[in-house]
Amino acid sequence: MSPVLVTGGTGYLGTQLIAALLRAGRPVRATARSTDRAPALRAAVRRGGADDAGLEVVAADLMSDDGWAAAVTGCAEIHHVASPIPVAQPTDPDELIVPAREGALRVLRAARDAGARRVVLTSSFAAVGYTPKPGAEFTEDDWTDPDTPGLAPYPRSKAIAERAAWDLMNSAGGDTELVVVNPTGIFGPTLTTDLRSSTALIKAMLDGTMTVAPRHRFGVADVRDVADLHIRAMAAPEAAGKRFLAVADGPTLSFLEVADFLRQDLGALAERAPTEEAPGADLPRPIIHNDRARDELGWRPRDARTTIVETATSLRDLGLLGGGGAV
Repeated sequence: MSPVLVTGGTGYLGTQLIAALLRAGRPVRATARSTDRAPALRAAVRRGGADDAGLEVVAADLMSDDGWAAAVTGCAEIHHVASPIPVAQPTDPDELIVPAREGALRVLRAARDAGARRVVLTSSFAAVGYTPKPGAEFTEDDWTDPDTPGLAPYPRSKAIAERAAWDLMNSAGGDTELVVVNPTGIFGPTLTTDLRSSTALIKAMLDGTMTVAPRHRFGVADVRDVADLHIRAMAAPEAAGKRFLAVADGPTLSFLEVADFLRQDLGALAERAPTEEAPGADLPRPIIHNDRARDELGWRPRDARTTIVETATSLRDLGLLGGGGAV
């Protein structure tokens, strides 16, 4: 059985995806910027209940051609998960745009040249719904305009990178298929001890660093469900050439509602979570449809409350909350 390639294997989503593939009996080749990170990756997938004997770790960097030809060799299925996600927006947008775009193109060219059957690429709701729209109701037919006034570097990078990926695959010829998964904010249990943007937000709520909830409205997708959607998108013949929004059922949330879930379900662990929202005008609550993933791929996401609470408990269980939060 040929290995499945997962780029960005050491990340929040990458570790969950690798663990799910290994549990299903699939051999996995994972890329990391350095093979020095292999021990931490193996420990992470074992936390996810997977046997890491079927895992191979190779070095490849999004900003270099080195290693990619070897990484894709023999892999009919490629999950391109690697992309920069900042805790804070950079001053220079190119710090995000260039690696996101060039990294995606580098992986897709290597996949095409190697004759891979399909690439499933992780994009983002940021490439779908960050341009204002009357009614704030979004499906896979919507696109963020990178030239939207005031658009932050991260959503610009996601929109530009995904457009570039589709342009390449629609014009390059060859038999390699592209499918794109567009998650909203990814939360859920972490297998890695490195804090990522969403887990850092939950930690800030729990440790009192976030004293006031930012005024924002967003969808929640469980990291385990995004990994599952990747696997379904890879397997289904009818998924070729399509985008799939990944978001939990039900209304989108505010950070204050996230804090409320934590306080209500976790008691003393969340006693320092914010109780007030930053001042400002009421924001539209986006409506984000996951019908395509549900109807065409049989995807069934967890509810957002469960995802939020289990994010916090995973941080506690891994000892990542610091004084008072660790067990």
